Amino acid sequence: MNQRSSGYVASAAVFQLLAHASRLHILDELRRRPACVCHLQAVLGRPQAYVSQQLRVLREAGVVVDEKDGLNVYYRIVDGYILRLLEETLGPAEPVQCVAGCPCPHCTGSTGCCS
Repeated sequence: MNQRSSGYVASAAVFQLLAHASRLHILDELRRRPACVCHLQAVLGRPQAYVSQQLRVLREAGVVVDEKDGLNVYYRIVDGYILRLLEETLGPAEPVQCVAGCPCPHCTGSTGCCS
C-alpha cells in the first residue's frame, strides 16, 4: 500500500469513528470540559454500559483519555485534529450547562462551575 492509500485508510477510520451519532454527541460534550460517565449518561439519556462502550471505542482510537479524580473517572479529548474537525463541523462549542438530576460534581455544584 502506498503512502497516499494509507492516508485514505486513516482518514476513513476517523470518519467512521465520527459517523456514530452518540460518539459525536460525547465528543461535543467533551470539547467543552472533561466529563465523567454519569454526566455523559445524563446528557445522552443512555445506560451507563452504552456510554462506557462508546468511550472505550474513543479511548482505543486514541481520541480520549481517562483520568481518575477521587471516586470519578473523567474523560477528555487529547486529539487536536478531532477538536479541529468538531469545530469545523459543529461550530463553536456552546457554554457548559448542568443537567438536572445528574449526580456528577459539576452538575451538583460541588466544583463551583455551574453555580
